[in-house]
Amino acid sequence: MIARLALRLLPALVAAHAAVYFKEEFSDGDGWTQRWVESKHKSDYGKFTLTAGKFYGDAEKSKGIQTSQGGHFYAQSARFEPFSNKDKTLVIQFTVKHEQSIDCGGGYIKLFPSSLDQSDMHGESEYNIMFGPDICGPPTKKVHVIFSYNGKNVQINKDIRCKDDVHTHLYTLIVRPDNTYEVKIDNSKVESGSLEDDWDFLPPKKIKDPDAKKPEDWDERAKIDDPEDTKPEDWDKAEHIPDPDAVKPEDWDEEMDGEWEPPMIQNPEYKGEWKPRQIDNPDYKGKWVHPEIDNPDYNPDLNLYKYDDHGVIGLDLWQVKHGTIFDNFLITDDEKYAEEHGNETWGAIKDAEKKMKEQQDEEERKKQEEEDKKRKEEGGDDEAEEEEEEEDDDEEKVEIMDTDMEEDEKTIKDEL
Repeated sequence: MIARLALRLLPALVAAHAAVYFKEEFSDGDGWTQRWVESKHKSDYGKFTLTAGKFYGDAEKSKGIQTSQGGHFYAQSARFEPFSNKDKTLVIQFTVKHEQSIDCGGGYIKLFPSSLDQSDMHGESEYNIMFGPDICGPPTKKVHVIFSYNGKNVQINKDIRCKDDVHTHLYTLIVRPDNTYEVKIDNSKVESGSLEDDWDFLPPKKIKDPDAKKPEDWDERAKIDDPEDTKPEDWDKAEHIPDPDAVKPEDWDEEMDGEWEPPMIQNPEYKGEWKPRQIDNPDYKGKWVHPEIDNPDYNPDLNLYKYDDHGVIGLDLWQVKHGTIFDNFLITDDEKYAEEHGNETWGAIKDAEKKMKEQQDEEERKKQEEEDKKRKEEGGDDEAEEEEEEEDDDEEKVEIMDTDMEEDEKTIKDEL
């Protein structure tokens, strides 16, 4: 009994210790429109609408904001109390559902400093972190993880593949104060490592020694020609020779056709270009490796993970085909809480969502089969009608021919 009670209280205890900087589940109807601001930088940004989509796990819990216009940019953002992640873990998490089977478009978020003018947010607005899926045809199906560092946006050096199906997926980025990171999809780790190793924030620790040069006598040839090997005297043979079996045609006229020459054929004794056999090079020293030295321009940065000011989360993206649903936004400092929140939101509806989609697909399949069957039956009736019409035409033709024959016979008799 006590153990069960402890398990029930665990999420509450985790939440009590977690700092939740931002959470949005769109659970209050149109209330989200008071929290999210559309940029006025352009006049034709696409509109977001609140919906659970065409298929879902729960009609209410599955509701999120959906892109509603294809071929549009979107620029929507929400503000929260500014904070710094100094000496803290930073967790960014949200769900994305490309129910339109997206062909080209973004599904990522941007984390901005609090200085952002939300009414003027656009593609060039300075941001701290960009994270989430991006799809554009077969070549691009990746998860972006981009950090702003010293005025430059630095992309991860690894290729993290995103989900490209029509179901809801949970994306999580964890940045720790020890300068390590982790990317999770559907609460499972897909990538992790060191910020310094996997992004080009800093100059390399080592560089090639500019004063080092390969010695002139350094021999990198593993094999060399055998100096004692010689070409056989009978090696050189022509590649093509006149056909010895060819005979000049009897009607060959040298005055008209010129001097006759037999056709050329492949010489069976031709051996190709002679090359001396190869032996191990006694002077081989291996491939020369340029020695490295410490880079004088390299300075470690223990604060790669840190931002002094996070204050706005935004959706700044382009979509060719609309229909993506964003939901369950969370920014916290607690990895465990984020995992539990993911299980309670995405995890609670994912199976029911898939089941509903499978049922819809099955209904659509049956409907298509019925339409195909009806089309074939209607086509069969049309063919039968055409055959009857052809038979009637044939009967009419026969009657006309009989009448013509009778008239011809009568005419002949009259003429006789």
